[in-house]
Amino acid sequence: MKECGYVMSGDIAVARVDNGNVTPIQEGLMPAYLKRTNNFEGWLNERAIDQHRTNSRLLKKVLRLTSATDAEVVLKANAATITDNYWFKVDGKELCYDDVRFKENVFANLALRGDPDSFNQEPQNTPELTNIGSYEKCWRIIDGEWWLYKQGNENEIFSELFISLLGTRLGFNMAYYEKDGKYIRSRDFTKSASVNLESMYSYVGDEEDYEKSFEILYEILPNAAKDYVEMIFLDTVCFNMDRHTRNYGVLRNIKSGKVVGLAPNFDNNIALISRGYPKDISRQRDKLIELFTDFISKNETAREFYESIDKSLLCEDVINEIVEKTSFDVDKKAISEFILNGASKIEMILGEQLMNEESGIQMN
Repeated sequence: MKECGYVMSGDIAVARVDNGNVTPIQEGLMPAYLKRTNNFEGWLNERAIDQHRTNSRLLKKVLRLTSATDAEVVLKANAATITDNYWFKVDGKELCYDDVRFKENVFANLALRGDPDSFNQEPQNTPELTNIGSYEKCWRIIDGEWWLYKQGNENEIFSELFISLLGTRLGFNMAYYEKDGKYIRSRDFTKSASVNLESMYSYVGDEEDYEKSFEILYEILPNAAKDYVEMIFLDTVCFNMDRHTRNYGVLRNIKSGKVVGLAPNFDNNIALISRGYPKDISRQRDKLIELFTDFISKNETAREFYESIDKSLLCEDVINEIVEKTSFDVDKKAISEFILNGASKIEMILGEQLMNEESGIQMN
């Protein structure tokens, strides 16, 4: 990259960039990815809209960015996003944060559904250039709040909404979701970047090992590690096989840079019945249960967090009530059995392991 300028946090310069070389200015406020890698172009690429989305190609065509690289696309939006206050100030441009932060989005309908009328809009700045993820989606501002709208089939939308409601009932830290017509939408939990969302990828890269993420989170903030255990427990019982380091993360204070908590649990649309009803309702051979119980059994602190979960709320009546609340016509019995069998299998495996450990102690 030949760009020269400053990585900004609001109106504070946190790093100097000269031809791709990063020099920290206020390291404690720098984006976590840049602190870990010093890779400016990589940081830009992580913020780019997925070029494989059909509507992203339409958007790039309207904005005359068809041949642009991911980094060039992001720089077109000054590297700004809805969910953090980082951006890039190119040398020679007299800009402040208020100039680059997003206040509207005229390309929302184009990004979400390929709307032909939106295609005819004049080029202008849009948060869609930095709206990451593989599903067609868009940001809309409603009554002063940003909402993320996302496409999906009925099973995907049901799964996302149901898991959000179930996690909330269990007392977990969940993003707020609701159905809006044929789409699902979630409220921006950063409240227009009043805190900074940092994906776990910024800290561990593609490393998805539960133990590594837990240890890093516990070192940063024990409560974040507790929320992490609750998140992967919910992932396990609801079979979210698509949890990865780009769809969970932490929230950081924009003034101090300190982590204030794990981000609310979001992105559960590839879970539960999103790909149809599972054939193995009994969950006799379940990889997610194997991974979760292996982690919990080996980490005493994580096990304490798991044991603190009130699993009495995970029952047939509650599950049926939440299914009814979603207003989707789904097989309540199959969903309830699948989730409860998963929870029971976890308890059984961990109980057997504990008995074996105690027996070994007694024998010694």
